[in-house]
Amino acid sequence: MGVASRAGIFHDMRLAKVSLQSSLLRHLNKSYVNMKHNTQWLVLIICGLSLSVQGCGDPVQKAMDYCASQASLTLESVPSVDKIPNSVFKDSRQWNYTSPGNWTSGFWPGQLWYLFEGTGDAKWKEAASAVTEQIIPVAYRKARNHDMGFITMPSIGNAYRLTGDERYKEALVSAADSLICLYNPIVGTTMSWPNMVSRMNWPHNTIIDNMMNLELLFWVAENADRPDLYAIAHRHAEVTMKHQFREDYSTYHVMVFDPSDGHFISGHTHQGWKDESTWARGQAWAIYGFTMAYRFTKDERFLDTAVRAADFFLNNLPEDMVPFWDFDAGKELQDQPKDCSASAIAASALLEMQSYLPDDQSGYYMEKALKMVEAMSAPPYRAGDQCSAFLLHCTGHMPRGGEVDASISYAEYYYIEALIRLKRVRSGKEIV
Repeated sequence: MGVASRAGIFHDMRLAKVSLQSSLLRHLNKSYVNMKHNTQWLVLIICGLSLSVQGCGDPVQKAMDYCASQASLTLESVPSVDKIPNSVFKDSRQWNYTSPGNWTSGFWPGQLWYLFEGTGDAKWKEAASAVTEQIIPVAYRKARNHDMGFITMPSIGNAYRLTGDERYKEALVSAADSLICLYNPIVGTTMSWPNMVSRMNWPHNTIIDNMMNLELLFWVAENADRPDLYAIAHRHAEVTMKHQFREDYSTYHVMVFDPSDGHFISGHTHQGWKDESTWARGQAWAIYGFTMAYRFTKDERFLDTAVRAADFFLNNLPEDMVPFWDFDAGKELQDQPKDCSASAIAASALLEMQSYLPDDQSGYYMEKALKMVEAMSAPPYRAGDQCSAFLLHCTGHMPRGGEVDASISYAEYYYIEALIRLKRVRSGKEIV
């Protein structure tokens, strides 16, 4: 399939007969309770992924092949291994690069590791290993902010998972020890941005993104016998759960605490429209972060929080399944940009989240995840020949005018992660 195909990989999903879908849904609800893998497989069929019956091949693998084709173009254009693709605008062949240590620097090697996993082609392992080598020294540095998990888990974490090389594990342990230097036991969270203490008068600040960095702490706790890290990560999630959500389970971007006694001062935004609006990517981080926290802890409160955050996200999505950069700005202002990265993160999170839910709940979230993947895999969100990225129409930092209506590395990473998770669901394997 050519990269410029306007049909979109998942276009034929829409040809499924409504009557067959309804019949299968009724059959699911009545006959497949307590049969998780059968339920998941049938939901895939309902949503149109059994396209091989129509002679269209495997759409998930086609999407993976598309990503490989696009990434090959990107790989060929990178001038050196320490130039890490970060963002690109449509109708451009020139990526904007970042360097090892930037919060987004782990996502490109993470994509390469997923391409190796998804295709089995050794060229991706070679490329992924080379870039990951650039990230390893960062794991041994003092953490400048909360982003150590973002930097190391997509890159070094996937490297260890797929190779078993103990050097990668050692680097993750070091990274975790660096991250906890930002932990305040009185507040119960790690600080996100030390530079915002004086700049914004946020004496101890923690952002919703920080839930994602807990994966590093939980993983090292589990794999290196470090109960201290587990306790820190668990407490951070508890405090976030208590203070970062409004009554409707929308999120503040930033929580501010008094570091001397730990009391919650106020909620703010930094990348959203205003303090009381809901930044779309932040809501997606919440779904993903609390689902991941449940994976490691089996604390039912965390799963319930993930579900409630997901319900807010899904209930406020536009018809095309991709949110505006801020849910409230999209409703109240004209001509606001979309953020495809929020859908990519949320779709991947929902695929894991549904696997922990009873069968009478999981099908709903699986269907929504698939609809988001379908939307991202077809025009107008598929990059095709407009640039060598996978996706279009992401928003990085709208208030600053940064990377608005761009293709961005973290959207690419979570999109391909969603494809990997779909492949695992279909083969009856655990999501992670």
